[in-house]
Amino acid sequence: MKYGLIGEHLGHSFSKVIHEMLSDNLYELCEIPKDELDAFMKSHDFSGINVTIPYKESVIPYLDEIDDGAREIGAVNTIVNRNGRLVGYNTDFYGMRELILHAGISVSGRKAAILGSGGTSRTAMAVLKSLGAKEILKVSRSGRDGSITYEELYDSHSDVEIIVNTTPLGMFPNTNDAAVDVSKFDSLSGVIDAVYNPLRSRLVLETREKGIAAEGGLYMLVAQAVRASEIFLGKKYASDTVDKIYNKIKGEKENIVLIGMPASGKSTVGKIIAKKTGRTLVDTDELIVKKTGMEIAEIFSRFGEEKFREIESEIIAEISDSSSLIIATGGGAVLRSENVHSLKKNGRLCFIDRPLENLVPTDSRPLSSSREAIEKRYEERYGIYSSVCDLKINADCEAVAVAEKILENF
Repeated sequence: MKYGLIGEHLGHSFSKVIHEMLSDNLYELCEIPKDELDAFMKSHDFSGINVTIPYKESVIPYLDEIDDGAREIGAVNTIVNRNGRLVGYNTDFYGMRELILHAGISVSGRKAAILGSGGTSRTAMAVLKSLGAKEILKVSRSGRDGSITYEELYDSHSDVEIIVNTTPLGMFPNTNDAAVDVSKFDSLSGVIDAVYNPLRSRLVLETREKGIAAEGGLYMLVAQAVRASEIFLGKKYASDTVDKIYNKIKGEKENIVLIGMPASGKSTVGKIIAKKTGRTLVDTDELIVKKTGMEIAEIFSRFGEEKFREIESEIIAEISDSSSLIIATGGGAVLRSENVHSLKKNGRLCFIDRPLENLVPTDSRPLSSSREAIEKRYEERYGIYSSVCDLKINADCEAVAVAEKILENF
């Protein structure tokens, strides 16, 4: 292996994509069991590697030299082989600092809590100190090695203003987990989550719902990778490289989620976007029909709306962990907050705002099968669509034009 990433479980990693954007060198993902780390490190069979959970501390004894910053933190995530001598660095420091600045979160003079006790936790401690945090608590389940427990955090430190999550809680495939309950902190002003898959963790989404700044770890991942690549190759990239790669990856990974009234053209617009982009289109109503073997109207007739909504939520939860999709939702999908959470983990919600007079009732849509019914649904739902969407598209035009408007924003 010339360049790559080592860790125990790497199925979620975006590192290969990022590094291969930066150079023509092949970048490999190398999962190493704990009992094989010793042989790998002693072989020196690489030019440069990045290191992730759980080896950021374990690799240190194998190094011939360690950068001062990495030494102070006590964790290494970048190793270069220089003529057989292994030199370790910590580019996570740069990545996390850039993430906090990118999120616009002010740390100076504030009380902060770091969740987790691993190598990334040590990096977060160094970054928060450098940004002038007034007080920094380390939180772990055990409460050992100078940390407090989560119970102590809730009971005695509800005045925490900044939270940085360095645990893997909330990362794919366990995307319904959250490291902490943000409702316990009345003075909270910012949350940083090192989790980057999904793009927006449950912790980030719940924090944003309170109107508080919160950001996931993708920007950190890109920034630290750019710095690592500079070390690997002995070169300096342009100052806008991090932003360019971040925006490109986010745009490519983010699902395009179409919401709006029945008959607003979500499926039609979705097909046009799919054809233009090569992305896969999934229609939640079609998936429900396929799963149940019944048409939507039959489900409503036989089992009622509540049962339909349960099936719809199951479908949405299943598909929302995927990325790079176009998702056309049913008209009532966003009535449940759990569906909005699921869809926003990896998606941007685009409200196709078609004027009421252009919405045509149809028997296939049980709750909008008449003009009176569709007007009632419009009145009930318009405010919900507007409040949950990330992008509102005026759809008083042909479907092709609507699709083009959406693509301009991706």
